[in-house]
Amino acid sequence: MKQSAGLVLYRVADGVVEVLLGHMGGPLWARKEAGAWTIPKGELDPGEEAHAAALREFAEELGVPAPSGAGPDLELGTVRQRAGKLVTAWAREGDLDVGAVVSNTFALEWPPRSGRMQEFPEIDRAGWFPLARARGVVVSGQVELLDRLEAELGRRADGQPSR
Repeated sequence: MKQSAGLVLYRVADGVVEVLLGHMGGPLWARKEAGAWTIPKGELDPGEEAHAAALREFAEELGVPAPSGAGPDLELGTVRQRAGKLVTAWAREGDLDVGAVVSNTFALEWPPRSGRMQEFPEIDRAGWFPLARARGVVVSGQVELLDRLEAELGRRADGQPSR
């Protein structure tokens, strides 16, 4: 089973929690919005610790390192995406200029059966989304991570100990 790790970067603006999402690159996602956005994430290398992989993948997919957080990253746990991939994620409060995002690329035969390989960015653009809107555009298997972030931030605001 494939194991990935990711980082949910969030910020609070005027009391509204926003998360940074990346739009999946390549021709299959070009004209899609709903379900075409993702947290920056990727597969673990053999023997790699999941949190280290989350930070590495953030930098690879967005072309910039994750900004420093004010405190420790929040562990959001693991979710299973529709295709069965397990994604373990953390959340970090910080800000990032989406104009600075330059993703790594992947090769794909396009058009199909043409014999022509083309390079496409893994993430073709990034954006900040309020949590309610993010739930409508993110890959369905990652909605639970956003719910967990919201619950954790609510607990902290109420003065309750975190998990």
